[in-house]
Amino acid sequence: MTKPIKRIAVNTGGGDAPGLNAVIQSVMIAAHNRGWDCFGIRDGFNGILFPERYSEGGVARLTRERVRGIGHLGGTILGTTNKGNPLHFPITMPDGTVREVDRSDEILTYFATHEIDALVSIGGDGSLTIANALHQKGLRVVGVPKTIDNDLDKTFTTFGFDTAVGFATECLDRLHTTAESHQRVMVVEVMGRYAGWIALHAGIAGNAHAILIPEIGFDLEKVTAKIREREAAGSQYSIVLVAEGAQAKDGHREVLAPAEVGHAERLGGIGESIGHALARSTGKETRVVVLGHLLRGGSPTSFDRLAALRFGAAAVRALDAGHSGVMVSLGSDGVSHVGLEEVAGHIRNVPMGCDTLQTGRDLGICFGD
Repeated sequence: MTKPIKRIAVNTGGGDAPGLNAVIQSVMIAAHNRGWDCFGIRDGFNGILFPERYSEGGVARLTRERVRGIGHLGGTILGTTNKGNPLHFPITMPDGTVREVDRSDEILTYFATHEIDALVSIGGDGSLTIANALHQKGLRVVGVPKTIDNDLDKTFTTFGFDTAVGFATECLDRLHTTAESHQRVMVVEVMGRYAGWIALHAGIAGNAHAILIPEIGFDLEKVTAKIREREAAGSQYSIVLVAEGAQAKDGHREVLAPAEVGHAERLGGIGESIGHALARSTGKETRVVVLGHLLRGGSPTSFDRLAALRFGAAAVRALDAGHSGVMVSLGSDGVSHVGLEEVAGHIRNVPMGCDTLQTGRDLGICFGD
């Protein structure tokens, strides 16, 4: 028989996203209303692995007072990290070399020692992969999908995405006026890792003239031709929106820093590269704008706020119903849950037949192919 829940913990991992605080708030209140204590783990799992770093403790009890009024705030009151995966934790050896060790048993020991019965893990693919591993080792875990990139499988959307798209769209609206005034080409780089959802949605909503996404290998000659076509029609400016993970048709992708022990590769630089190339090929004055982490900050939209609150409450309901090893998921019929093994390690890319992409083509947007 499954042991009744009395205490749960919640953590946030990976890049921050608008709506994280709303999930934390929802989890805490839903747990409290069931008579459960709720604890917050700081900075992913660092609060457990490095308790000496925190003067007030790496794991703190969450109360109604602590979560009151945080739902509209960006960021996360618990802190987060995309470094130090406990399954592949980098340590420096005496000879200076770095190797990876599995520290997940330390997390399990902490939960057992402090009589914490379950974990709500809020994160993207990396965090949910860790959550799935902990579940397989016996910890009761429910995952909550979080990423501005919207690239998690088995859920219609992730909270943070709508906020990122809305901000990127507003930026494009502003750039149209200055680009047209100076008759320039504006190249705008947005986040998204290896999926083009942010670029696709913001680009179409913001009337970009070319959109380059990771799923479609681009030919810059096609983008140049689009700019010249617009000039011939009397439009002397163009907006080119580029996803950070976009790649040329030969497979080349711009990387700021390669992958190394404990760190995934850092994407970036594609905007500058394309900006210089288009300036040469078109002869037009070109400017590059990198939105970067601006897409992660700020208050969540009402859609993301509500989705986050729904996810948090659904995670607690799932635990209360005896579920473990699942992720709460948003579908056409509301919030349900799917197995973490169906999500971990899977990236949801833009499908070539999706209606949004076809809409862009019907509107005459160039995708570089």
